[in-house]
Amino acid sequence: MNPFIEGIDSLLDVSILLNMGVGLVLGFMVGAFPGITATMAVALAAGFTLTLEPVQGLAVMLTIYAAANFGDRVPSILINTPGTPASIATTLDGYPMAKQGRAGLALTISAIVSAIGILASLVLFSVAAVPIASFARDYFKSPELFALVVFGIAIMIGISSKSMLKGILAGLFGLMLGTVGTYAATADQRFTFGSLELVEGVNFIAVIIGLFGIAELFDQLLTHRSTKVRPISSLGRWWPNWGEMKQTGRATAVSGAVGLGVGLIPAAGGDIAGLIGWEQARRVSKHPERFGKGTIEGVAASDTASSATLGGSLTTTMALGIPGDSVMAVMIGSMIIWGITPGPTLFTERPDLVVSIAVIMLVATLLSLGLSLVRMKGMVKLLDVPQPYLWSGILMFCIIGTYATSNSLSTVITMLVFGVIGVLLKRMQVPAGPVVLGLLLGPLAEENLARTLAILPTRPFFEVVSPIAIILLVLAVLSIAMPAIRAARRPRAERASLEDSVLDTESVAQIQHAREELAADPDLLTSTVRSVDAEKTRRNRRNEKENEK
Repeated sequence: MNPFIEGIDSLLDVSILLNMGVGLVLGFMVGAFPGITATMAVALAAGFTLTLEPVQGLAVMLTIYAAANFGDRVPSILINTPGTPASIATTLDGYPMAKQGRAGLALTISAIVSAIGILASLVLFSVAAVPIASFARDYFKSPELFALVVFGIAIMIGISSKSMLKGILAGLFGLMLGTVGTYAATADQRFTFGSLELVEGVNFIAVIIGLFGIAELFDQLLTHRSTKVRPISSLGRWWPNWGEMKQTGRATAVSGAVGLGVGLIPAAGGDIAGLIGWEQARRVSKHPERFGKGTIEGVAASDTASSATLGGSLTTTMALGIPGDSVMAVMIGSMIIWGITPGPTLFTERPDLVVSIAVIMLVATLLSLGLSLVRMKGMVKLLDVPQPYLWSGILMFCIIGTYATSNSLSTVITMLVFGVIGVLLKRMQVPAGPVVLGLLLGPLAEENLARTLAILPTRPFFEVVSPIAIILLVLAVLSIAMPAIRAARRPRAERASLEDSVLDTESVAQIQHAREELAADPDLLTSTVRSVDAEKTRRNRRNEKENEK
């Protein structure tokens, strides 16, 4: 049977639609609740989907991945708090628009351009994935695969932390975790300390849920402060007119191209793409002075760029086996447990599965767009859910999901231990991304390095190590060295990660000035976030004036 027809046929099942429906609801809720990332949700879902068929499990996780990209715009626009890191740039213009009484318009524009970004990235995946996989299959042997893994880990180290040393230590910690268990080449047990639970290595799902789920939960518990701030409820007009849609055209095109490019870089996510896309759109805009003050162009630019990374991340994950972001790292871990190895061989061994993945993403995007365009007042009410209820629900599902992966209490203990480790890493500002990537790709790098070292004594060096491997290793060194050199040349107070440094000084000052203007005179705006205490104070002052009269 034709792989395309076979891939479509595998989706023509009621269970697939039900799984996508579950993923759609979870994805929107995950995005709408600040502090709950898509990585956390997909990792949690992985614990429940391992008993399903691969296509069914991927339907849940990929739909969560796509839907969270729409839902996370809601808190960014309404309460100035990113639902996930990918929507950080949305707050720059989305929240000022909401304070001007145009929250509905901002939400609609965000949904439309997010769909455009994802659909454009799926076109990139359809066009680029097969050639990249074919090239890797023909030219990537053990030395090249080792160099590719090193390059992927180096890229994540370079972009995930203000301190390069902390990023390197995180990567090394992940590589050390990857050495625990049985060494495939010799069947020797390493660092198991006589524990049967460690013979097969550290449970990947438990580590993921611990670092991204439990750690975030513990961190919110430790830092929670009661607040009376409520989301903006006056949404105003929803549908943009033709002039407003035309106004977003240039910003959407420029930032979309940025997102497609950033998405192809291993470990670079939507947060970086959103900031870079916003900045590039500001530079080419006819009215750059409006950016940061509530312009439709700013919302369109940030959301198109961050959404356009999804297809690029999918491309590097499926074609090379290198996760494009932390969500794809979880996806790779689940696929390996299912007996599926992402990489060049996937396109020859399971081309139907690649087709199924692309179609699932396409349908999930269209469903998410349709749900986003419904005028749901309930989306605003989700932000009023008390945090303690949310925390207890997350903890319960984390424990159940982790236990379901192995039916062993030791796995739950591993999850809780890494939850504590994750909190310590957050407190020390050490990124968790390199830890996960090192744990996932460390064994692959070790295996290919062992093969290379075994071949080297028998053949000339340059016959074994190709220019491709050398170039990748050089790029890996540069990806760590160049940011470190640039940071060392700056004053200590101005050193920042890539996410913080993509905006020039003028842009940072402009955004700060716009925020100060909005905060200084909120009564000029038609819809302002007011606290209950502030309203009481204002009412008391009014009563005092009336009594004085």
